[in-house]
Amino acid sequence: MAKRILAIALAALMVFALVGCGKEKRKPIQLTLSTEDAEAILAAAGIMLPDAESAAGANSVVKFFAWYDPFQNYSEDEIINTGYFTFQQKYNSKMEFIETTYEDRNNDLANLVLAGTSPDFGPAGTSNTATFPMSCIKGMYQPVDQWVDYTDPLWKDMAQAAEYFALGDKHFALVTDLSFKDVMPYNRRVMDEWGFDDPAELFANNEWTWDVFYEMCMDFSDGDDNRYALDGWYVVNGIVEESTGITLIAKDETGKFYSNLDNPIIEAGENMIYDLVKNDCCYHEGNDYWANRNNAEYGAGVKDGKCLFWPCDRSGFTHPVEEINQVWGDIEAGELMFAPLPRYQEGDGIYYLNASPSGYMICVGAQNPEGVALLGACDRFKLLDPTVIDIDRKQLKDTYKWSDEMLEMYDTCNDLVAANTVMFYTGDLPKKIQDIYNNFDWNIRRSGASQTWAQLKEANRDSFEYYIDELNALIEEYATTGKASITE
Repeated sequence: MAKRILAIALAALMVFALVGCGKEKRKPIQLTLSTEDAEAILAAAGIMLPDAESAAGANSVVKFFAWYDPFQNYSEDEIINTGYFTFQQKYNSKMEFIETTYEDRNNDLANLVLAGTSPDFGPAGTSNTATFPMSCIKGMYQPVDQWVDYTDPLWKDMAQAAEYFALGDKHFALVTDLSFKDVMPYNRRVMDEWGFDDPAELFANNEWTWDVFYEMCMDFSDGDDNRYALDGWYVVNGIVEESTGITLIAKDETGKFYSNLDNPIIEAGENMIYDLVKNDCCYHEGNDYWANRNNAEYGAGVKDGKCLFWPCDRSGFTHPVEEINQVWGDIEAGELMFAPLPRYQEGDGIYYLNASPSGYMICVGAQNPEGVALLGACDRFKLLDPTVIDIDRKQLKDTYKWSDEMLEMYDTCNDLVAANTVMFYTGDLPKKIQDIYNNFDWNIRRSGASQTWAQLKEANRDSFEYYIDELNALIEEYATTGKASITE
């Protein structure tokens, strides 16, 4: 992923309201950014958008199917989608929003495809918003290779990420960008009060490791004082898989899925989680280890020195200043900071983070796939445009009061993801695999360490590997015939 280059000043900013439609009667707000000279500058690097007069997909409408609308801004404080602005202004094209709900998205899309009334595209995702591989095998999305060339200078930085959405030699996603998912936010005042080294400084010195993290958690925690080092939903995933770059289910270079249950680094991570739970370092209410403080409020207890780490993605600590100050600590006083996940001290020395992709999937039966590809190209171009301020970054600094140090860490985490891209295959796997995976993910932490990793692994190994073999057979059948015999 090419690093975003920020302009010194915003060339032009015009704000005007458009009449909204839909049941909520929201009013979109369009923010217009000048891109003078951008195309000439990027053309020198071979990065070009198609000619407006001849581009496939120009002068058209693309139908976007999702439970959210990332294209139109309904508040001046929202992040601007400048790619969509280019799609509108340069190519005289627009988006029609076909709204669904998160819960019904898969059934609704399947029904639209079967009825011959397919939308053109939806968001590409991983984890709980996954759209690969089963949605592709089930005939909801189609390969994108005829519309995007990942060797083109505009797209080449996304080629590695696109392989995560590949079945055989076919790619199913237009990946426009990568960001990082879970990190370690914390309160610097609390760290100082306990005499702990600052995780961001430890990271800068290449000393932010599991053993340092473990010692902090052990020293800090005291159940009698309702003080637990760890809270949140992502403790196990963050340590065991995200920070190692080794996922429990992965895909090899041939496109087949395989199990990492016997990987010794996975075992080391699971054993550390087991020890942390056994030593009362993870928040619980009595014997209820599914409980999170304050009804799972992100960051609950951090400001008050009752929680040391609440691992989450940046959305968990990007809120209005008054909310951050109440939960995480005084952001304008420099209390809130974050670091990458700690690394395994006996590993390869790399700090891994889970990559969170942005992009699109083209639906089977789409009427305007060329328009989707053109919109994707506009998004990619804007991410590389050296004349446009990164509005997301400006918002973090001006609205949410992120410090320069936080913004530098933000850049560092994005660079880590770009250098070593790892994504999770969860959320769109066959249900039987997903159920076993969830059991691995939650059992030690949420059962109060009632089983060791060795016990949990052996109890589920045969079923896990059997269903992975079934998935590989489905993929092979799909690759050979274009269809698959799906019974679930």
